[in-house]
Amino acid sequence: MTREEKAKSIQEISERLINSEVVYLADVSGLSAEKTSKLRRLCFNRNVGIKVVKNTLLQKAFESIEGKDFSGLSGALKGNTSIMTTNVGNVPAKLIKEFRDKSDKPLLKGAWIQDTVFIGDNQLDTLATLKSKEELIGDIIMLLQSPAKNVVSALSSGGGKLAGIIKTLSERPE
Repeated sequence: MTREEKAKSIQEISERLINSEVVYLADVSGLSAEKTSKLRRLCFNRNVGIKVVKNTLLQKAFESIEGKDFSGLSGALKGNTSIMTTNVGNVPAKLIKEFRDKSDKPLLKGAWIQDTVFIGDNQLDTLATLKSKEELIGDIIMLLQSPAKNVVSALSSGGGKLAGIIKTLSERPE
């Protein structure tokens, strides 16, 4: 690889990292061509970018980015490395877990989610249970709507009772 090709590759990796709020490092070595193709297709369908990269080029991309600190992931740059990028924190973890139902790979090497670093495959369950921004907003809206629904329900049922009482009183002989 020439110097220009390396610089271009570092630039491409850097752009991918800059444009993503979530970066997963995974080891996909040992997967057959068929399984690799299935993994790539699954990633594409879930809007997760996946790219096999050289560790040295990825390290240089980490160092070239200002405003995001990827230094916590540097220790995970050993062996085969693929980067998975997206903007939803739990999607790659769920994807890896689903894919591993049929295969022993990919292995999670590390993850960077909005300035928080997770290292090791043992973090996969934790990452899969993280809620996305949209899920959290939905939970908050549900919590806010719950008291309002209770008030409306109480008023509705009370109105029925009041109408019943008035009707009974009006039908009562004097």
